[in-house]
Amino acid sequence: QVQLVESGGGLVQPGGSLRLSCAASGSIFSPNVMGWYRQAPGKQRELVATIASGGSTNYADSVKGRFTISRDNAKNTVYLQMNNLKPEDTAVYYCRHISRFDYWGQGTQVTVSS
Repeated sequence: QVQLVESGGGLVQPGGSLRLSCAASGSIFSPNVMGWYRQAPGKQRELVATIASGGSTNYADSVKGRFTISRDNAKNTVYLQMNNLKPEDTAVYYCRHISRFDYWGQGTQVTVSS
């Protein structure tokens, strides 16, 4: 089992920044992929960004140039730096860990509003 604990969500004005963190613990296998997904009300969950244990990254077109995913393998933690936030970024953000099995965090709310 892998446990994922997310933090860093909140309310921010358009143009602002937030940094999300997701700490993994338990039976962690390598290599693995960790990532962030989001789900807005009435919409399907969608990929935001992923990062492999070797460092390769993948981003949704809608966040390229604004969001940066990174990870600290020693701490089993993945981060999402979100800059120039827009109202359409409002969603519940979920952390995901993929290795031998697929695990999800409980989600953290991000609200972008003036």
